Amino acid sequence: MDISSNMAALQVTQAQTARPGKAAPDAPASAAREFEAMFLTQMVDEMLKQVDMGDMGGGQAAETWRYFLAEAFGREMAAEGGAGIARQVEKALAAYGEAAGAQGGRGARG
Repeated sequence: MDISSNMAALQVTQAQTARPGKAAPDAPASAAREFEAMFLTQMVDEMLKQVDMGDMGGGQAAETWRYFLAEAFGREMAAEGGAGIARQVEKALAAYGEAAGAQGGRGARG
């Protein structure tokens, strides 16, 4: 996953919250937690690239294993409260959804 993948997921979530009645009531919260988990996964993956992982043999298999490990850490950290990113994203999505609703569902940008 990369930053563009995270941004695409966030844009899809924004589109869902911009349509009142179409998304589940907790969709912004769920999407915000998922976004935070993806972000934390990327952070941990970058940190693990700097750590000597031992005699893994290197190559693509070691990189894939490292990413799965980073993903497990990222999801666990997000589940345990994360870094506060989900709360901020949830607030932003809620504000975006309210603005879209106030403009008759045309979207926050008009």
